[in-house]
Amino acid sequence: MQPFAPRSGRHRYQTPVTRSRTHTSPTMSPSAVEGNGVADVKTTLKPNIGVYTNPNHDLWVTAAEPSAEAVKSGSDLKHGEVSVAIRSTGICGSDVHFWHAGCIGPMIVEGDHILGHESAGEVIAVHPSVSHLKVGDRVAVEPNIPCGTCEPCLTGRYNGCESVLFLSTPPVPGMLRRYINHPAVWCHKIGNMSFENGALLEPLSVALAGMQRAQVALGDPVLICGAGPIGLITLQCCAAAGASPIVITDISESRLAFAKELCPRVITHKVERQSAEDSAKAIVKSFGGIEPSVALECTGVESSIAAAVWSVKFGGKVFIIGVGKNEINLPFMRASVREVDIQLQYRYCNTWPRAIRLVENNVVDLSKLVTHKFKLEDAIKAFETSADAKSGAIKVMIQSLD
Repeated sequence: MQPFAPRSGRHRYQTPVTRSRTHTSPTMSPSAVEGNGVADVKTTLKPNIGVYTNPNHDLWVTAAEPSAEAVKSGSDLKHGEVSVAIRSTGICGSDVHFWHAGCIGPMIVEGDHILGHESAGEVIAVHPSVSHLKVGDRVAVEPNIPCGTCEPCLTGRYNGCESVLFLSTPPVPGMLRRYINHPAVWCHKIGNMSFENGALLEPLSVALAGMQRAQVALGDPVLICGAGPIGLITLQCCAAAGASPIVITDISESRLAFAKELCPRVITHKVERQSAEDSAKAIVKSFGGIEPSVALECTGVESSIAAAVWSVKFGGKVFIIGVGKNEINLPFMRASVREVDIQLQYRYCNTWPRAIRLVENNVVDLSKLVTHKFKLEDAIKAFETSADAKSGAIKVMIQSLD
């Protein structure tokens, strides 16, 4: 999911609730529906558990659906679905925000809600109607489930589907579980790619969608605002596309240092407390006096968006990837007299095959972004680490590999 602007509301953590039933179900030998018959899986199924939050900002791990018994029998699988054992899930800033703030714009946590939408895993059961996947396939799970019949879906822009079910966006449960059932068409084969890289195809898709629509080209001077996971992946993509020079901004010196290590030719710029106009002057100075053609804004922070508008050249483009407040103020006259194109993004569409090729062919290296790893049972600690600005975390990965 896209990055979002930090919110100044309460951020409260409560002791996680653990329910004993998650530990009492017996370990069992599963079966999986494959073709028109049943195939044994040479692993064991542990009880399904998930990571939940609620409107009270609690965070806990407890039993989740589908149950291990249902996965074993295949009884819950619908036409076109597969069961996936989730092996790796990245914590997105939106996951932390749903926990801390209880909402992102109109998307509100109203009950017990499972988080997580950056996931990859292994197919362990297949409905007889599915022919292109089999038990044992490694897949990245695209969290969209669009309707397929509305105008955006029929014109190939399924991210605009008003009936879409997006895993982890309330009230649709997310993928921080051991097992999920998901439409096979949205499970992308990843071959021998690591599960971690498979999980990171989701934020890579966010970056790719922005780059494609912003039309970043060879030799374009590009400004990237924000050195969080999306900004850093966008940096790798822009460098691979031949953008030059590239300047990345952030308020964190440690994140800028990480960006420099990730892409040595990037120019880093620490954002100071000053007006958007003065900030833009400092940014242009970092470019050596060149005004960027494109600004890819990855924070959603009002002041950062305004600085981007002030920074770009006449006829330049500010492409806003980050998610911010419901309403923000922008320097309208600056954008008007400079003919600045301002575009925004909502998730992604048709990006996953391209993203897979980029990782398979080592065009981008997503593995460097993973700074912390935790077991699913230790998800509370994982979220605390991800939410702690002092932890040095870039991407925290939750794993269920056994």
